[in-house]
Amino acid sequence: MNTPCCILAASLTLAVDLPAWAEDSGFFEGAKTNLVLRNYYFNRDFRDPRAAKSQVEEWAQGFILRFNSGYTPGTVGFGLDGIAMFGVKLDSSRAVSGSELLPVHDDGQAADNFGRAGVAAKMRIGATELKVGELLPDIPLLRYDDGRLLPQTFRGAMLDSREIEGLGLQAGQYRSVSLRNSSDMQDLSAWAAPGVTSEGFNYAGAEYRFNQQRTLIGAWHSQLEDIYQQSYFNLLHKQPVGDWVLGANLGYFIDKDDGRARIGEIQSRTAYALFSAATGGHTLYLGVQKVSGDSPWMSVYGSSGRTLGNDMFNGNFSNADERSWQARYDYNFVAMGVPGLLAMVRYGHGDNATTNAGTNGKEWERDTELGYTFQSGTLRNLSVRLNNATNRRSFNRDFDQTRLIISYPLSL
Repeated sequence: MNTPCCILAASLTLAVDLPAWAEDSGFFEGAKTNLVLRNYYFNRDFRDPRAAKSQVEEWAQGFILRFNSGYTPGTVGFGLDGIAMFGVKLDSSRAVSGSELLPVHDDGQAADNFGRAGVAAKMRIGATELKVGELLPDIPLLRYDDGRLLPQTFRGAMLDSREIEGLGLQAGQYRSVSLRNSSDMQDLSAWAAPGVTSEGFNYAGAEYRFNQQRTLIGAWHSQLEDIYQQSYFNLLHKQPVGDWVLGANLGYFIDKDDGRARIGEIQSRTAYALFSAATGGHTLYLGVQKVSGDSPWMSVYGSSGRTLGNDMFNGNFSNADERSWQARYDYNFVAMGVPGLLAMVRYGHGDNATTNAGTNGKEWERDTELGYTFQSGTLRNLSVRLNNATNRRSFNRDFDQTRLIISYPLSL
């Protein structure tokens, strides 16, 4: 499928009556500019004498500036979005580099600084919006990664239509990516084989919300050209029961090879179910997940795996044949009169994994996090997050990890 999927969504969108006027807040009158100051400390302690390094430890400061214009008045509104990012090394050395906070030179030294900037033109007709340029996609089949100093960005086009109440139609095409520790754009590839590139990533999807917004069903299809095709079906639901709110997040992926199959035959099915129960400040989660077939779950290299039910800080249990479960507990201290303070602990376990190291692989991960966001005063909206992860894998290096992230968003 070399034709952009957005043609299909455009034909669906044009079949409905459009409002006479686009949102007319004005290009500058509706504009928003935000600067995020992000200070990031990363430490990964390898618990394996065979590891190339005993420890990775870096500290850096990031600046993320975003500009989002409003739309010009008229039946067709036009606008512009921009993003500029800059990262500065505060502490690193050749012996401990490689945290992906910063680029690493050929000699093993982390770069003193790096950055990039991009713009996206946008157009709106009624409740249909088209964007072309530097984008941060956040759809089930392609979620940009923002887990380090600077976010990952993609270059391409996306279409989002909300003409019918409750129904969202989306489509797009991306041709290149800038990774979270890079200043350059590069060709797309898959996590399963990062060295094999593709001409582009195409997608189309539909989501429908109903039942007073408590239920969502979705169907999606994507193609990483000449590498893989992926279909995804999901159901989200929340149900109040007395003082409790029960939730379910169910998903099913179908993966197969595409076109010239540059990384070989792909055949896998991935199913997950993540259930939740919340009352007061407490939320409990239980997740189960199974990958069936000879291939792992497919995704674009560098992107986040947040769509999967058992996605954690350092993994998502998505190897071929792997079955996994997780248990998680969150507490919001607003229930004790301390708004802004959040805590989380979770444990995930996987087995029966098939990897390059062999079959019957096992792994587990334990995550904890404590975060606080200031609610008032000069530091209002400043957030502090401290998290820790312990990873043990029979098919990879064991490690313990600690991260401290301080973020201060400023509205300009």
